[in-house]
Amino acid sequence: MSDQTDDVKRLQGHWVLAKLGKRVLRPGGIELTRRLVDAAAPGPSDRIVEFGPGTGRTAELLLAPGPASYLGVDPNQNVASQLLSVLKNSPQARLIDASAAETGLPDGDATLVRGEAMLTMQPEHTKRKIIAEAARLLAPGGRYAVHELSLTPDDCPDEVATEVSHALSRGIKVGTRPLTAPDWAALIEEAGLVVEWSSTNPMRLLEPSRLIADEGLFGAARFAFNVARHPQARARILTMRATFRAHADHLAAIALVARKP
Repeated sequence: MSDQTDDVKRLQGHWVLAKLGKRVLRPGGIELTRRLVDAAAPGPSDRIVEFGPGTGRTAELLLAPGPASYLGVDPNQNVASQLLSVLKNSPQARLIDASAAETGLPDGDATLVRGEAMLTMQPEHTKRKIIAEAARLLAPGGRYAVHELSLTPDDCPDEVATEVSHALSRGIKVGTRPLTAPDWAALIEEAGLVVEWSSTNPMRLLEPSRLIADEGLFGAARFAFNVARHPQARARILTMRATFRAHADHLAAIALVARKP
């Protein structure tokens, strides 16, 4: 139990959720992820690079059409066991230990690059580096698909944005810097990509209805049981949910697909 308690105190919020059995760690839920994957339209000829594959829930969707290759890029050496279970059934899939900002992969090596819930947690200069890396990896005509936390409304005042970012960072224990929908699109297009599709969803990550929609009834019940067994984890999760609720008027999830000309 002491090891579990130390983990809960030390880990970023999304990894606390993952340790307790939550597989969908996206602000817009699996519904928005499915819409994103549908819009990106992976197919058998695609060479896919996924930044931060996490627990492998989106990798399942990306691998379903049998792409030519799939490469997960993750600097975390202790990758989730769920991800390894997903990838072991696909001989064209592999993982590399690298940063999304500097993968070391060749130019034009991918036709689809995907990243979810990772840019939000980076400072602006790192956001730019990761997006530029995605653009470098893409062959002409390739797609970059992202799913991130956004601020609402589109003209959200700077002081509100700062307040929300600080509150999220305290609650999740990792720097959190969401942008408005126009700012996300502008940042992506700065890298020479053209945003062709976008969609939004409410940010309801820890609400009961979203938990059931994301994890299924059995998965949500298992997650709730695990949370109930670990008081330290329960306290952290309740703090995160309270933070999300307190700022619900200014939080949403956004997904975008951009193409390299």
